[in-house]
Amino acid sequence: MKILADKRTDRVLGVHIIGAEAGTLIHEAVLAMEFGGSAEDIARTCHAHPTLAEAMKEAAFDAAGRVIHI
Repeated sequence: MKILADKRTDRVLGVHIIGAEAGTLIHEAVLAMEFGGSAEDIARTCHAHPTLAEAMKEAAFDAAGRVIHI
């Protein structure tokens, strides 16, 4: 998973997700894009642990250069 965000505004421009569960994970990114959300908005949203959805949070942190887990 990779989040593409504007360097200046952090607005989510697009997301790449590859894997069997990609279809169940894309909704969060689509919602952020529809409402002009930022990668930080996604990163600050609560994500259950342990779940695949945590990958979205990690990708959002990575977009800001603050990734926690690699």
